[in-house]
Amino acid sequence: MLSEKEVKERLTRWMRNPILSPSGNRWENMQTFNPGVVLLDERVHVLYRAIGEDWVSRVGYASSRDGFNIDERLPYPVYEHRWSSPFASSNITEEYFSGGGAFGVEDPRLVKMKGEDRVYMTYTFYDGRSIGIMLTAINANDLSEKRWNWKVPILLSPPDQPHKNWVLFPEKIEGKYAILHSLSPEIGIAYLDSLDEPGPIQSYYRPVPRDTWDRFVRGAAAPPIRTDPGWLLLYHATGDDGYYRVGAMIMDIDDPTKMLYRSRAPLLGPKEHYEFSGFKPGVTYVTGAVVKDSKLLVYYGAADTHVCVAYTNLDELLDYLTK
Repeated sequence: MLSEKEVKERLTRWMRNPILSPSGNRWENMQTFNPGVVLLDERVHVLYRAIGEDWVSRVGYASSRDGFNIDERLPYPVYEHRWSSPFASSNITEEYFSGGGAFGVEDPRLVKMKGEDRVYMTYTFYDGRSIGIMLTAINANDLSEKRWNWKVPILLSPPDQPHKNWVLFPEKIEGKYAILHSLSPEIGIAYLDSLDEPGPIQSYYRPVPRDTWDRFVRGAAAPPIRTDPGWLLLYHATGDDGYYRVGAMIMDIDDPTKMLYRSRAPLLGPKEHYEFSGFKPGVTYVTGAVVKDSKLLVYYGAADTHVCVAYTNLDELLDYLTK
């Protein structure tokens, strides 16, 4: 296996990272990280996870015309999870904290569904004890105009089971919505006729160790992107050091449970000071990616504290993965 110094990362960090950091607003003055992104009318909309001094995890909003420089950021949260679980703890202690937060919305992933005017958002909810996957949606024009008319969220995962890192495909497969819910020990995908009342999706996750850079495959990072060779999926993996790195695989277009190619080395891993200076050092945690002007723009949380972006030419990345 290549040493850390011998690995050539395929993603280039933006020279002005981080692009978002905690502000003076009380709801986001401790952590801003793990953003979902969507490209609408050539503007990149960034919905990021934020934690403030009350330890509640919420979603904030920022946007960028070029995908790198943030030129708009709202001073208030745009989405909050209203928890009602009977398992919610009235006496929250640090042992229940998830990514730093005591309650709320974690790790939003955004998808503009092909043929629809909706943007869907999957996210992890945390109520103090239960962790699961929720789905909500918003009209694409409402999002662009910052009218936060979110659909009432639906629980995707079974109650009382811990689940994270579920992503929605951006178009139907064989006429059905597709949700990727596991990568280990095998690729797990649920196919649904409707996203209005999907019902609980059974998922089984077990990180099987292997003698590669991605010793433990943790789960999907950003939602899949359709390319000529197949579905491009970025994913999370950790090694023995526990650091979160980013890999990529290409899955068959018609049957995404078939993995065609996988990166032989991490595309990105923690090494810069802002990836170690924060709530959780050694983390590069991707939750969003878009293709803009032939570039793949990848958005990630650094050390669970900042939002950063890295990029590469999409065709060059596909060539690297498939050769």
